[in-house]
Amino acid sequence: MSRSPESGSPASPVTADDLDRALRLVGDVLGGADPELWGNKAGSLEWDCWETVEHLSDDLFAYAVQLGPRTPPQDGEVPFVLESRRPGGPENTVHADRAAGPAGLLQVLEASGALLVAMVRTTPPQARAYHVFGVSDPEGFAAMGIVEALVHTHDLARGLGLGWSPPADLCSRALARLFPHAPEHTDPWSTLLWATGRAELSGHPRLTTWRWDGTPRA
Repeated sequence: MSRSPESGSPASPVTADDLDRALRLVGDVLGGADPELWGNKAGSLEWDCWETVEHLSDDLFAYAVQLGPRTPPQDGEVPFVLESRRPGGPENTVHADRAAGPAGLLQVLEASGALLVAMVRTTPPQARAYHVFGVSDPEGFAAMGIVEALVHTHDLARGLGLGWSPPADLCSRALARLFPHAPEHTDPWSTLLWATGRAELSGHPRLTTWRWDGTPRA
C-alpha cells in the first residue's frame, strides 16, 4: 500500500511508541468532555459514551493479556469472564466504577492502554497470539489498539461534541498493517473510517461489513 508523503509513510512498522502516542492524543481529547454528556449515544453505536470507553478499555486490556502467557494461545482467547451490565450493553471484563466519575473512567482507559503498550514493547516480535480476525504478532496487536482507539474516539467525539482528527501518519501505518487492500492515494483518516464501516469514501461503496487482516507480514 502506498501513500503520498503528505499522508504519512506506511513503510515503517507500527510500534509501541505509535500506540502510546495515539492513546495520549485520545486521553487529551476525551479529558475535555463535558461531564454531563457521558450518557449520550456514541455516534452510530448502540452504546453510550461511558460504555464505549469501557469497551475500548476492554479491547486494549484483552490485546495485552492475549500476549501475556508464556505460550500465547493461538486457538482462542485467554478465558477471562465477560459480563454486560445491561441488556444490549458491551460484554467486557473491564468495567469502571461509576462512583469515580469521568476522571476515573479515563484513568481506566489510560491504565488498560499502558498494559498493551508495555506488552508490545516487551513481547518478542516472533510471538504469535489468537485474534478472531487471525493469529497476529505484537506489531499487529499494536495496530489493532491504534485502530480501536482512533475510530472509537470518532464515535465518542460525535456523542460528546468534540473535534477529533488524528495524525495522518498513525492512520496510514495502521491501514498498511491491517487493511492492505484499502484504497491507495486517499486521505488516511477518511480511508480508515471507510475501512471500519463508519464513513463513505468517494468512488467506493460504503461498507456494511468489514474486518481487518491481523496476520503477520513477511
